[in-house]
Amino acid sequence: MAAVQIAAVAAQAGIAAGTVYRYFPSKTDLVAELVTAVAGRELDAIRAAAKAAPGPLSALAASIATFAARALGARRLAWAVIAEPVDAAVDNLRLDFRQALAAELESRIRAAIAGKLLPDQDARVAAPAIVGALMEGLIGPLAPSHDGDAASSREAV
Repeated sequence: MAAVQIAAVAAQAGIAAGTVYRYFPSKTDLVAELVTAVAGRELDAIRAAAKAAPGPLSALAASIATFAARALGARRLAWAVIAEPVDAAVDNLRLDFRQALAAELESRIRAAIAGKLLPDQDARVAAPAIVGALMEGLIGPLAPSHDGDAASSREAV
């Protein structure tokens, strides 16, 4: 996120930098929109994985595995969205994303409890705990290496 430059974004899009500023008054606004778009896309992916699963417990597992696999498949982008130091406004969007992810997992946990596939527990506590563990578990593999690339990943995002 720190490396984002409006001029480079404009050049990649084939438009003038002034046009970018017409839609995004600041770099923070542009980055915030990126985080929002990525979060929405990831939530859609875990919902689709859960929907395709044969039962409530496998839907929970599919949601978690899909999130992790997608993050590891796009390490630089995932690092930027999950953990890279950013402006407070963007960090608040990350919190919204984590809460939405926890809400998705909470519904999967509740369904698995109702189906007697998980022991009775407070899904409102369990879901954010899973999100926290998932995020913490991904930070190391996603973190940039000393040469600046995300964890031995050389793919472009």
